[in-house]
Amino acid sequence: MNMKLKIKIIGPKVHDVGYRVFLLKHAMNLALPGLSTYNWEENGQPEVIALVEGDEARIAAFRQMVEKNKPELAEVSKVTSEDYNGEVGRASEVAMFCSFVQLDKAIPLLLDMRDDLKEMKGDMKAVRKNTDTIPQIHEEIKGMREDIQPGYGMHFRQVQADIRAIKERLGMQ
Repeated sequence: MNMKLKIKIIGPKVHDVGYRVFLLKHAMNLALPGLSTYNWEENGQPEVIALVEGDEARIAAFRQMVEKNKPELAEVSKVTSEDYNGEVGRASEVAMFCSFVQLDKAIPLLLDMRDDLKEMKGDMKAVRKNTDTIPQIHEEIKGMREDIQPGYGMHFRQVQADIRAIKERLGMQ
């Protein structure tokens, strides 16, 4: 015989932590045919409401799971349950809805990432254009080294030898 249950999950952090997807996964694992979930707020307190429908054993297992487990980022103060007589949607409808909600959250992030990549590509093109000046800068530095070298004599030659040895060890020539 099918039964229906209304479960309220109450706490300071139950919205935007993946609670509805979490509940859907567990309802599907238990093969519960009926599930509706929604975010709610009562008396200033965030709640997640789960309406479930199925046989008594599956409902009991679902209730026990909800009382003992939660999404990693959730903060739950209290879980209550009561018999329910209203309509309960299909778990497949919740799955479709959750997919749309996740896409709605992901699309702006993906667009931002795309824009950041475009900006990085532009920066890389600018860097590539400036590589023409690297040999010229290298020659300037080399000339400065030659100017400084006589003043530092032996110490400067030792530093150069050390740099060559480090470059060899690193495979840089």
